[in-house]
Amino acid sequence: MRIKELHIYQKDLVLTQGPYTFAGTSLDALDTTIVKIVSETGLVGWGETCPLGPTYQPQHATGARAAIGQIAPGLMGENALTPLTLKRTMDAGLNGHNYAKAAIDIAIMDLVGKHHGIRVCDLLGGATGDKVPSYAALAIGEPDDVARNAKEKAADGFPRLQIKVGTNPIAMDIETVRKVWEAVGSSVRIAVDANRGLTARDAMYLSHQCSDIPFVLEQPCNTIEEIAAIRGQLNHPVYLDENIEDLNVLLRVISLGVCDGFGLKLTRLGGLNVMRTVRDICAARSMPHTCDDSFGGDIIAAACVHLGATVEPRLMEGVWISGPYFEDHYDPQNGMKIEDGHIRVPAGPGLGVTPDESLFGTPIASFS
Repeated sequence: MRIKELHIYQKDLVLTQGPYTFAGTSLDALDTTIVKIVSETGLVGWGETCPLGPTYQPQHATGARAAIGQIAPGLMGENALTPLTLKRTMDAGLNGHNYAKAAIDIAIMDLVGKHHGIRVCDLLGGATGDKVPSYAALAIGEPDDVARNAKEKAADGFPRLQIKVGTNPIAMDIETVRKVWEAVGSSVRIAVDANRGLTARDAMYLSHQCSDIPFVLEQPCNTIEEIAAIRGQLNHPVYLDENIEDLNVLLRVISLGVCDGFGLKLTRLGGLNVMRTVRDICAARSMPHTCDDSFGGDIIAAACVHLGATVEPRLMEGVWISGPYFEDHYDPQNGMKIEDGHIRVPAGPGLGVTPDESLFGTPIASFS
């Protein structure tokens, strides 16, 4: 089965619950890129990549579309059922830009699943259950407001909460963590996520001042070197997120003992096939991790859920999806939804979502 066409779409995901605020950044809408791959048999696969604005990481939306346009001509006529060969073709056609290649990789896996009549999670090795745990990210705000939100999310069934810090004064961050703990206690797991926003000094101060509260400290500082320098002085486990940009970095930090787990982003690392390898490395070293992405619609969400469903439950920290932040579902029938803090694994072949193309408008580029 050969690749016949590739189409690129752009869509703005407008946030309906106010801006998404983290580590000094506030966004009212996200620019997502959607890929449609059509095979010679007429089967269609869908992929997506949605960087979290232009400053969160080196990735950005217009760069994704430019990179996909650079890669696409070399994929025409290639065998759609050989994801590994296609990855090598993409790497030969463009150095780097994993986040752009991820959209194509996801679309290919959707296509392969549909061709064989099985789910993406089964292509990745098989699901451990029919749903995956999610977690709620608590936006930066006044400590009392964050604590109130935390209590509501815990009541909604979320098994894990992520407290955003790193923008307010450190004393306010400490107050927020303490008030959230007072509100929810040990009823949920807690991660305190700075998105690289803390100095080494403030990361240590927060950890020392909250030494009696069990939580994971996620990506406290900007660089691996900063975190490695204070690792032995922290009272909490450390997870890395933004620093994990490829497989080599993951191997490096595990070998150095810099962290205890990860917040993994599907598109940052290059798609489902790379993440399958990452999942197995984490399993070999008993490293807990999330399976999520920076942002995106039903396509990204479905890919994250399928991947998360294959992770050993003891290592599964949760699948975060951005669906609650906007109203539109690409697939009104099978769109990804959180119920009682969990997300059901799609039942249909491939990703299990069939987008309504009319929502995407006219392709901004097409290849055949």
